[in-house]
Amino acid sequence: MADEILIVDDERDIRSLLSMTLEDEGYSTLQAANASEARAMLLAQPPKLAVLDIWMRDSDMDGIELLEWVKSIYPDLPILMISGHGTIETAVQAIRLGAYDFIEKPFKETRLSMMVARALENARLAQENLELRARIDDDTNAELMGNSVAMRTVRQSIEKIAPALSRVLISGPSGSGKELAARAIHNQSNRSSERFVVANCARLASERVDAELFGAESLQSHRRVVGLFEQAHRGTLYFDEICDLPMETQGKIVRAVNEQRFRRVGGSAEVVVDVRVISASSRDLSREITDGRLREDLYYRLGVVPLSMPSLADRREDIPILAKYFTNRIAKRLGIKPIKLSDEIFAAMEGYDWPGNVRQIYNVIETLLILAPSDRKQPVGLDLLPAEIQNISRQTRNSDREQMMSFPLRGAREAFEREYLETQLHRFNGNISRMATFVGMERSALHRKMKALDINAELKEEGKKT
Repeated sequence: MADEILIVDDERDIRSLLSMTLEDEGYSTLQAANASEARAMLLAQPPKLAVLDIWMRDSDMDGIELLEWVKSIYPDLPILMISGHGTIETAVQAIRLGAYDFIEKPFKETRLSMMVARALENARLAQENLELRARIDDDTNAELMGNSVAMRTVRQSIEKIAPALSRVLISGPSGSGKELAARAIHNQSNRSSERFVVANCARLASERVDAELFGAESLQSHRRVVGLFEQAHRGTLYFDEICDLPMETQGKIVRAVNEQRFRRVGGSAEVVVDVRVISASSRDLSREITDGRLREDLYYRLGVVPLSMPSLADRREDIPILAKYFTNRIAKRLGIKPIKLSDEIFAAMEGYDWPGNVRQIYNVIETLLILAPSDRKQPVGLDLLPAEIQNISRQTRNSDREQMMSFPLRGAREAFEREYLETQLHRFNGNISRMATFVGMERSALHRKMKALDINAELKEEGKKT
């Protein structure tokens, strides 16, 4: 889709020349003869770049005043100023107010094309830098990592979903990576060069939620606020915890999503957008509908394609991969040496249920990095783990020890082996091959040992299904 450029000049011939020059370069153009026409076009939908004449006859604003107005609404919109009566002072003033550059009339077509290309590229790089910094600041936005069946299924689903441009509803427990999955869908779609905008529904102030989503404007002052829907034009809008939106606002979203148009708060003109919507929730949506917290029509509008994110407890074999990845990544961010994690730490981590999922394991690893001895010579032990993880590990060990102490040696050995192998079976989600490799036994020998110890047949069946 061609980048759209707004040309504002009071001379028709100049507007036509600018338009032909830019369209020959592959851009699409809009033309306005004065500030009033320009404001109306900008309020309807912002272009990728604007070219403003400084001196305009029969206009309620000159180019400098219009520049100030545009920057108050669209601070990131690149603007080129053009004038046949330019001075150094005027050029300096324009650039100080936020213009990208200043071109004098008569202009050379090659210089104009070059300046437009540079301004657009500069704006694109600035946006990419903002998004990159956001990703760096949020280290939990790692890859959708893991070799578990569950995560392989998620990645395969994303590959199919991304190009389709259908609306997607992502479910899964808090901290399981729903936003990360949404970003992956966006990045693998043909909208990847456009913005990925996040609407954190729980954090939107109830008294301003409509203005935050749809924008607001004042016809008297010609001022306006750009809403999240407009910010996501041609890109993707992600609703995090969609059930937290007020019911009245949910009704407005139904229309906006379905028709791809809406009115700003205080405005009369309809704004047309092209937005892909991805939503997410950690709640039971059927229950939310029954309890009156989610509109049923919104649910069906958003849930064209469902995607389920597994909990960390459902993919325990991915825990070591995540732990090692976060260890190196966080250490790099903090500017410290990474740590080595002991086998007992991995065992404790894989035995814990992780109610906070990936976000929780990230926080635990950061804590270990901060508390670990500075020399980093020895692997980190259990004593540095949070109490809730330590307690589960210790309770299990103490209970097993007390029970085994009442057995003769042979019985104690069998009890230990049974408990050990059942723990490993649970740890590897029933995957006998991976379990055999870990415990250092041949698969056939492991099967015989499990049969001799009468290990839970249901667990073995789970292993076959996995």
